[in-house]
Amino acid sequence: MRSFLLHLSENKRLAPLIMKNSVSRRVARRFVAGEGLDDAIDAAREVNRAGRSASLDLLGENVSDEAGARRAAVGYLAIFDRIAREKLDANVSLKLTQLGLDLGEPLCQELLEKIVAHAAELGNFVRIDMEGSPYTQRTVEITKRVRAKHSNVGTVMQAYLYRAEQDVKDLLKVGCRMRLCKGAYKEPPDIAFPLKSDVDANYVKLMKLLLPSGIYHGIATHDPAMIQATKDFVRETKIGRDQFEFQMLYGIRTDLQAQIVREGYRLRVYIPYGTDWFPYFMRRLAERPANLVFFLRNLLP
Repeated sequence: MRSFLLHLSENKRLAPLIMKNSVSRRVARRFVAGEGLDDAIDAAREVNRAGRSASLDLLGENVSDEAGARRAAVGYLAIFDRIAREKLDANVSLKLTQLGLDLGEPLCQELLEKIVAHAAELGNFVRIDMEGSPYTQRTVEITKRVRAKHSNVGTVMQAYLYRAEQDVKDLLKVGCRMRLCKGAYKEPPDIAFPLKSDVDANYVKLMKLLLPSGIYHGIATHDPAMIQATKDFVRETKIGRDQFEFQMLYGIRTDLQAQIVREGYRLRVYIPYGTDWFPYFMRRLAERPANLVFFLRNLLP
């Protein structure tokens, strides 16, 4: 089922049908703050009131023309301006294919550097999301090049990839902040661990590489076992709760989010918004059976 849903997330013909369906749009609002920046700002404000930080993401990926990439860049500049004006505890996450990576690295890097420089002027931070494995190497390389000029940029490591351990070690050498997640794309077994138990074991291994580094990282998971493993490790190694943060997705396990905050840990909520929400929505359905059940319950009479 997970493979099937991930396959559907890439289906360009299905997307308009799902996005026009009233039930799909209603269910998607559980995972997506809305279609406009005002919606995302409102959600971030609410998250802040609950004692949590936020990371805003203007949904979109694999733009097919330079004009689209430049529009996305302008959109991200506007997000940083609003965050500063509203005095929110929030940063920004973005995807390189939304900035034209498919069209060439020079354009993508040019736009990314403008965004990161603007964020630096406002005292903020840019997280470069990791996409499917065809983009992993280019994402790591661009992150390193931009970070050589600006320290306020980091990226994401996906624990299901065999290469993730070496990437973590390489990026730690240049002082890069990372978000550790399990991975949400369909990958073949020659690239990624096919068994959940192996992904979990690698996740814990990478977490234990990241947290003692003295760099501020994000441990992104809704898995209670991974959360407990992190809590146990920081307690055993006497790592302060202010030296890292847990990260979770908007609309998912809000009960667990509240519990983590009550226990005195830092928590950041990833808040996506925008009109191009279909691929993100399908990946959320594929991630957890509970999400798919929630969707089906709303779909059926």
